[in-house]
Amino acid sequence: MEPREQSNGHFVFSAGYMHVPGLIRCALVLSSLHCVAWAQDLPQCEETDYDFKYTECDSTGSRWRVAIPHNQGTCMGLPDPVRGTDCKLSCIFNSATSFLNSSASDIAGEFLEMSAQQCTQCAAGTYSLGSGIRFDEWDDIPAGFTSLATYMTNGPVGEQALMCSSSTWVPQGNHLESNRDECTVSLIYAVHLKKSGSVSFEYQYVDNNIFFEFFIQNDQCQELGQTSDQKWIKLTSNEEWENHTVDLKSGTNILYWRTTGILLGAKIIKPVLLKNIQIEGVAYTSECFQCRPGTFSKTPGSSSCRLCPRDTYSGKGASSCTQCIKDTEFSSEGATVCKKKPACSVKDYFQIHTPCDSDGKTQIIYKWIKPKICTENITGAVVLPLSGEREPCPPCNPGFYNNDTANCSPSPTGTYSNGIKGWEVAGDHIRSGAGGSDNDYLILNLCIPGFKLPTSVTGTTGSEFGRITFVFETICSADCELYFMMDVNRKSTNVVESWESSKERQSYTHIITKNASVSYTWAFQRTNEVQDIRQYVNDIVKIYSITVTNAQDGVASSCHACALLSQQPGSSCIPCPAGHYVDKDTNQCIECPPDTYLSGHQIYGKEACLPCGPGSRSNKVHSACFSNCSFSHTVQNQTLAYDFSQLGPAGSIMNGPSSLPREPSTSTSSTSA
Repeated sequence: MEPREQSNGHFVFSAGYMHVPGLIRCALVLSSLHCVAWAQDLPQCEETDYDFKYTECDSTGSRWRVAIPHNQGTCMGLPDPVRGTDCKLSCIFNSATSFLNSSASDIAGEFLEMSAQQCTQCAAGTYSLGSGIRFDEWDDIPAGFTSLATYMTNGPVGEQALMCSSSTWVPQGNHLESNRDECTVSLIYAVHLKKSGSVSFEYQYVDNNIFFEFFIQNDQCQELGQTSDQKWIKLTSNEEWENHTVDLKSGTNILYWRTTGILLGAKIIKPVLLKNIQIEGVAYTSECFQCRPGTFSKTPGSSSCRLCPRDTYSGKGASSCTQCIKDTEFSSEGATVCKKKPACSVKDYFQIHTPCDSDGKTQIIYKWIKPKICTENITGAVVLPLSGEREPCPPCNPGFYNNDTANCSPSPTGTYSNGIKGWEVAGDHIRSGAGGSDNDYLILNLCIPGFKLPTSVTGTTGSEFGRITFVFETICSADCELYFMMDVNRKSTNVVESWESSKERQSYTHIITKNASVSYTWAFQRTNEVQDIRQYVNDIVKIYSITVTNAQDGVASSCHACALLSQQPGSSCIPCPAGHYVDKDTNQCIECPPDTYLSGHQIYGKEACLPCGPGSRSNKVHSACFSNCSFSHTVQNQTLAYDFSQLGPAGSIMNGPSSLPREPSTSTSSTSA
């Protein structure tokens, strides 16, 4: 028997004829009687046992509404199919609570109620996007999504499958986290759009050791045309979330989020994070979605849910947020539960120094970290120390003087200051502040407008225009990280070096090889984990001194003797001839010894002449070392001769930063913090 539709819209069944032997015919009759008896024992279907769905539209633009049971064979008496709304119908809600035929989109905050086939506002505690769907809960991977892993290189299929069997996108509550290995993992979602639409999502992508791409295929597995900016996702800075939006065509769209890790050494790859996927252009929304825990929608017809304010919480589907107990509990914005306030400790407040007054004094001010999430009213809690204690201001930085005032000024040209007779706000170092949270980036900037070689080295060769040296240490109990970054001519900021966890006091030097405006940045982060309670406020970085040589418009922290070629006191120094250094005892210009070259950043003392490497010799002006491409080495009364003339046309010079441990010292540098 097969269903057939009559002209009046009812379904009838037409029977076909088949010859059945008598014995089999009896068995069929008995089986049918048994099925009828069994069906009579089933309970009557209730509304919770099935969902209504529309059939595909036919060539006349018609469709049927049919009941689909959740579990086949658990109840009887499903509603009969009825003619559905016109395929071009969309919901436009009006005061009469009816719907009109229109080609416009479903409006947000409403859904097509399938029992009555009428548009209805979503109840409080729920929301609807109208013609869109949103995924913002990631306790598990939602229905409809698939995670597929493959290995990026060719090899035995079984071996690849075993190697990548555990690679997948991992749900983390409010976002998804990508794989960290060398497998290629695709997150796939297929959606059918009745009209043109779009897909948008938020992401974090901070590690260029992992490739992250987003592309779309049709139902023929053909990739749809996308620009490179749409397919290859751009890196994000620090821990910021970025939004990515791509237009979709009507019909079937298969969406791919694909990541591939490139492992280099032992450094762990930082995964891609993905959240808030939203797709626009579906035909209609047949249900409202409950607000996720930590959010609420107060009024019917909401198109989104709002985060619960600080010190409140909510469960799933909430129309309001519940207040935490004021004196003993707290919560962050968007919380699902309240937490007990811990006893206040020294980690919950910080101190600052006021500017120095006319008496050369500074006040220490203590403040609670905001928002305050601790209580002073339980055993073991500390109270905020009294503010207002006055103490002498520290001295000015070297190269600055106070001139009997409360302000430090740069030393005039031709003079210097050792910084002793002055003041400084923060003792013998700069240290990281409290910040707003443990995962904040604490930023320190130093801008250098340009570099100018001193007259004493004018005429010397070399690519060094200056160097920056700073002495620092980190004291951490967690996974803190210090970044040293540089921006040349305000083009882009690049990381020069970074240090993780606690580091002993040490000196770091970076050489400047280009005369340009440079901005140096130190960024310190206690931890990259987001936490409600401050645990690492005492993790700090200390910078004891920062020295920049040959800085344009810089100040002097000490004097150097000119070579005895100057004719008048106070006149500018006259440089020594190329390849000569200034003797510290006689101030005479002396040529560097054979097979040495003159260091580019200083010319004082014989130690400025650096020895050439094995098998090389210096040029006439001691500016560089070279080789005649031959090398001999004697070992055990045997001389080995090497001819490298075939390598003559090729060569390279590499110069990088240096970082050395430094013991505590009282020596003076040009800039001290």
